[in-house]
Amino acid sequence: MTPAADSTTAQHVSAAGRNLPPLWFLAPEGFFALPLAATPEERSERALHFVRELYSRGDESIWEPAAPYYAAIAELMGDTGVSYAAMGLFSTVEEPDAPAGHVLRHEPAEGVAQCALTVAIAPTDQAGADTDVVAQGILATLSGDPYNDAIWLDLPCGPAVSCVTVREYSLSPELSATGEETKLRTGQIQVHVPFPTGPYTAIFTLYTASMDHWAEIYRLMSAVLQTVSFVDPAEDVADGSPEDDYEGA
Repeated sequence: MTPAADSTTAQHVSAAGRNLPPLWFLAPEGFFALPLAATPEERSERALHFVRELYSRGDESIWEPAAPYYAAIAELMGDTGVSYAAMGLFSTVEEPDAPAGHVLRHEPAEGVAQCALTVAIAPTDQAGADTDVVAQGILATLSGDPYNDAIWLDLPCGPAVSCVTVREYSLSPELSATGEETKLRTGQIQVHVPFPTGPYTAIFTLYTASMDHWAEIYRLMSAVLQTVSFVDPAEDVADGSPEDDYEGA
């Protein structure tokens, strides 16, 4: 899969005004961050940027009515505790070898895989040194559901727990593209990462109905998790490694 529209690898940090400890991670190219913000003015400004990026081939006739819609969605998500939300759009067209540094773009009608990524920060009862204990408790809880595939993860930022669930839904004829009753399979990857800097746990959730491309989408989540940091990545420059363009949740 390749990005279906122009976007860049971007850095993210905890939503302003919520008095949460910071969290950084990188969102790969192909993800378009919804305009979450603390004030209506910020949401409106970010919504305009979002629709111009998402519908890069559009014009004001598309951008102007779309921006308030996405600003409203962002407000609702912010009220639920979500600190970051993004749409992932990726072309499913098989590509020939392209020249180095050149990315081929395709029309959405040729095939697009979609996914949604959110990050929420939930309070948990823990001391900074208890991240292993918190992760063990999360693993025990999630493993109690036979429909969950829960495993322990050792990430660069510390312990975490991944839980994969796959669901199948029946779609009535009026909701299906063929006009016949059909089945819809969806997959969700949810990863709980306890903060070592405060009594909170970050919850990364990647959801998709593009199950034909599950392996590639799973790798996208794995790539995001490898970049999670609870300290400012700029501080890592002292060890001689280049500073990446990180994002905060």
